[in-house]
Amino acid sequence: MVQYNFKKITVVPTGKVFIDIILSRTQRQTPTVVHKGYAINRLRQFYMRKVKYTQTNFYEKLSAIIDEFPRLDDIHPFYGDLLHVLYNKDHYKLALGQINTARNLISKIAKDYVRLLKYGDSLYRCKCLKVAALGRMCTVIKRIGPSLAYLEQIRQHMARLPSIDPNTRTILICGYPNVGKSSFINKITRADVDVQPYAFTTKSLFVGHTDYKNRTYQVIDTPGILDRPFEDRNIIEMCSITALAHLRAAVLFFLDVSGSCGYTIAQQAALFHSIKSLFMNKPLVIVCNKTDLQPLDGISEEDKKLVMEMKAEALKTVLGQGGEAANDEGVLLTMSTLTEEGVIAVKYAACKRLLDQRVEIKMKSKKLNDCLNRFHVALPKPRDQKERPACIPQAVLEARVKQASETEKRKTERDLENENGGAGVYSASLKKHYILANDEWKEDILPEILDGHNVYDYIDPDILQRLEELKRDEGLRQAEDADDDFEMDGQELTPDEQKALAAIRKKKSLLIQQHRIKKSTAESRPIVPRKFDKEREFTSERMGRQLSKLGIDPSLAIERVRSRSLSKRVTPGDGFKDSTQKGSALKIAKKSTKKRNKNARRGEADRVIPTLKPKHLYSGKRSSGKTDRR
Repeated sequence: MVQYNFKKITVVPTGKVFIDIILSRTQRQTPTVVHKGYAINRLRQFYMRKVKYTQTNFYEKLSAIIDEFPRLDDIHPFYGDLLHVLYNKDHYKLALGQINTARNLISKIAKDYVRLLKYGDSLYRCKCLKVAALGRMCTVIKRIGPSLAYLEQIRQHMARLPSIDPNTRTILICGYPNVGKSSFINKITRADVDVQPYAFTTKSLFVGHTDYKNRTYQVIDTPGILDRPFEDRNIIEMCSITALAHLRAAVLFFLDVSGSCGYTIAQQAALFHSIKSLFMNKPLVIVCNKTDLQPLDGISEEDKKLVMEMKAEALKTVLGQGGEAANDEGVLLTMSTLTEEGVIAVKYAACKRLLDQRVEIKMKSKKLNDCLNRFHVALPKPRDQKERPACIPQAVLEARVKQASETEKRKTERDLENENGGAGVYSASLKKHYILANDEWKEDILPEILDGHNVYDYIDPDILQRLEELKRDEGLRQAEDADDDFEMDGQELTPDEQKALAAIRKKKSLLIQQHRIKKSTAESRPIVPRKFDKEREFTSERMGRQLSKLGIDPSLAIERVRSRSLSKRVTPGDGFKDSTQKGSALKIAKKSTKKRNKNARRGEADRVIPTLKPKHLYSGKRSSGKTDRR
């Protein structure tokens, strides 16, 4: 589990942005309307609230910055020294101290001005005190602007640091620059470290993860180290020294036996002896890399002697009984990251050495006795020398044999392909599983497109049945049309019926002619009310004559028409019976519009709600000469 996650630290704003955030929030979250007619206690409370709210926001923001940044004395020594190497512990503490001082100063300023506001005797005096309080707070924030910018740079750099767990199983790779450390971590993990044929390609710590016996191991690639005094080493080298000093890990010291890295074996041995104090109580493996260019047996006697001395020193660091090494297996290994020869062996050796050491440390701890007291391992003892093999009933054995003989392996398409010439010769048939009435139809070739049309669109299994239904419907329609064409010839009618039929046909023809005349002049003919009908075509007398010819008494119909015409008669004037009715109607109309006119509405349907407080008149607080809103 990663103990520290520096990526969650909140962004540190600059001084100007900090002030804008706080003052904008104060403007939005506190009341903004005040008048000089208010009571003096209300004015004091109004401005005291603004000062207190601003101080609270400043305090919360600054406290969040102080709490989120790690304290070097409270975190793991590895992270403490790493941050000291990268950022200088003194500058880091000084910046956080200035933030803390600013927080206390703002609290003190707010306290003093709230006390003064309690004795403010006018709106002007209270407003001046509020402006002075907020101005002094902003001045304090402006003075710590460089510290805020410095902490923001540190936050960005810390967010890019690898997530290293100091307490988990760790393999540490170290050595001279350009000896193959990054190539090795790329081979055994998913890390993608840049590899170039020049020194100091790796400038910081890189982390990868690998598995061994169902356990995850953390692999750390460190920058190259040069053999020079401790005071002369730069920040890149100090990152490696810090990891070696504080992480409990298995150390792989890489040795370039070919000399292609630009450093001889003697120089690499001198570096090993200068930092060997950092290897104590850690599993150490000497890895001779680039054996594809120069095998270990082909080096000179002097170089072999130096390598053997390094091996002897590595054996001393093995944690064994009495401080002596149990064996020298896995202490000196050879490999080549180019050909990948021996890479897995080095990984397994380092993981095994580290696992053995962790188990041995736990076995020597006091917690082991507490755990062993809770366990009891029972071991069964044989009661005699007689062997008792497993007894399987004979019926079960016969059933197994029968099932194995009956079960035939189903041939797959891959088996058929291998039997018929392999890939490129055998082509699997997609039609052999079709479900058809006759299996001989499966391989028939059916055209998909014929004459530019999709054949499937014209296939219908019920086409014959549908054809019979169409023929039946067509016969019924023809029979109905024959019945509709029948006309009465009049030969089977009586003389009276023949006269009535002739009168009906004559009337029908006249109506048709009149309709055609009206239709031809419909566009230019005006619509005339019936009372202005000059031709007198639609009159009650004419209706009475027609009804009398039909043998119907027309008196009731004529009375009904005349009664309706009387009810619709309009009295002369403006539509009123007399001047009294007209005066009362106008009075009622005037009274109904009185309320509407008072509310400035155009009519009864006017539902407009005007803007009671226009934004341009009631938003913001701008003094003379100011046009920017906050």
